[in-house]
Amino acid sequence: MKRQTRCITARHATQACLVLLCLAEIGAAHAWSLTITSGSRRLFLHVGNGAVSGTSGTLNGTAGTSGVVNLVQVTVPVAQMGNGTDLDMTSNSTQSVSLYGDGNNTCPTPSSQVMVGAGYRRNSGAANATLSVSSPANLTSGTDTIPFTEISWTVSAPGSGAPNVIPAGTFNGGTLTLATVPGNTYFENCHSFVYANSAVRAAGTYNGTVTYTLSSP
Repeated sequence: MKRQTRCITARHATQACLVLLCLAEIGAAHAWSLTITSGSRRLFLHVGNGAVSGTSGTLNGTAGTSGVVNLVQVTVPVAQMGNGTDLDMTSNSTQSVSLYGDGNNTCPTPSSQVMVGAGYRRNSGAANATLSVSSPANLTSGTDTIPFTEISWTVSAPGSGAPNVIPAGTFNGGTLTLATVPGNTYFENCHSFVYANSAVRAAGTYNGTVTYTLSSP
């Protein structure tokens, strides 16, 4: 099995302020679904910052990993702790331009978006690859915990009218299958993360890491 993984960390703290996000204000989901020139089998996956895949539409970039693990975080104002108002999470990603290699400005505001892309090139072997994400049961701060189900994400791809292929969702404290990636296809969109803020938590910095995996038999 060919497999490539990347990680993103989610952190919750309880000291300062952050802008509120209303789910009702979120627009329709979109994604980029692009064609790749066929060739020897290769998987390409990125979450946040990463290396360009190579010449546009070929996935012929240097094999390996960028080694970057981006951070997504939110700080909950004391006066709003546990009031059930969803809070937008910020990102330290700076990746705005597509890694497909065409220079498209896929995620115009990476400080609130994380670019997620998955590509599968083939001329033989399995017809599809599978994109999944795994999360632990909880974010932790010492012995205190917050269920990972408190964190969800929405998706967008400005300027694209293509149907959503890497969907919005909520972490489940396990593994979620996000998308089936057909051969010689590249999917890409922007994920914006939201903390549900559904209960009062003990003060602290809560950490947890989620792992995105693209695989083909």
